[in-house]
Amino acid sequence: MIIPLGPSRRTAVEALLLWLSSRLGIIVLAVVGAGALTGGETVAPFLERWKHWDAQLLITIAEHGYDGDPAAEPDEGLPAFFPGMPLTLRAVHLFVGDWTLAGLLISFVAGAVAMVALARLAEFEGPRGTGWRAVLALLLWPMSVFLFTGYSEALFLAFAIPAWLAARQGRWPLAAALGAGASCMRITGLFLALALIVEFFTGRQPVRRAGWLALPFVPLVLYSAYHYSRNGDWMAWKHAQEAGWGRHMVWPWESFVTTLDSAMGDGRFAWAFRLEIAGAVVGVGLVLVLLYLRRWSELVYVGLQVGALVCSAYYLSIPRSALLWWPLFLLIARASTPGSRWRQWVIVVYALVVGPLMVLNTLTFMNGAWVG
Repeated sequence: MIIPLGPSRRTAVEALLLWLSSRLGIIVLAVVGAGALTGGETVAPFLERWKHWDAQLLITIAEHGYDGDPAAEPDEGLPAFFPGMPLTLRAVHLFVGDWTLAGLLISFVAGAVAMVALARLAEFEGPRGTGWRAVLALLLWPMSVFLFTGYSEALFLAFAIPAWLAARQGRWPLAAALGAGASCMRITGLFLALALIVEFFTGRQPVRRAGWLALPFVPLVLYSAYHYSRNGDWMAWKHAQEAGWGRHMVWPWESFVTTLDSAMGDGRFAWAFRLEIAGAVVGVGLVLVLLYLRRWSELVYVGLQVGALVCSAYYLSIPRSALLWWPLFLLIARASTPGSRWRQWVIVVYALVVGPLMVLNTLTFMNGAWVG
């Protein structure tokens, strides 16, 4: 006997099926694709293929703290990483002996939570069928490999999207608590906290409930105070960005010219910088669409991120940051919901364009090259 599912449960099941299928697909790609690309050379063990770049740095913080590995050279960039992911890694490592596997498991569970929340958010705001389309749009994004490996994106989304859904539903204590969780993971939590304020007041909520809006700022204050107690620097996370990656604020045209010069070269990072420019174009386009639609809170959330990224010394991790722009995937889902004979093709065209880039970037990351 088939037991019928309610709309909310059906939405969750669809999101989870897409999430699990995509994870299995990446595992197949890792097993089959890695061997095909090495040309017969020895393939690194499966877990070693996911221990690159920020994943390794987060493990270093979890294992040794912000002073880094005492046996290695000091890394001034470590305070750029907020403590949420390293603390979660440390907790999971109590039960899972391998640090990399712990990171993969965190992203797996957190991503499942995020996908269900995204699907429910899409169908809370739009018609039936937008939920799985929004999830599919996110999973096909060219940088979705970072939802698989032990980065902080999946864990951030597991707090941030449910926080946004709770805010839309008027459940402000829950929204604030989840927003505080997101603020533990990334500086992006600051933009979420500001967007929640705009959402609160544009929704004309009772002023007596406004005190909850301070909660998402608490982790940022505590993290800054922690580093002040260590080295007297309230802005250690910002200064770490400058020391570790040379990121400082410039005029947007300066950043564009610097990035364009790198993208037009033939060096090993040229392709990555071309993707950075494409990501910036998508970000600016999304800001203009949100402005046109007068979606003020989402505009604040995305617009502040895009503004900070395009005013950096050079474009860095813009397409990866787009994984956190759920308004983009909600718009794609709505645009592809059947309403005319052509709209249903939107998600198909999107998949055919960005899907191959997602596969390429996944293989590139596994080979240890810079992706974003």
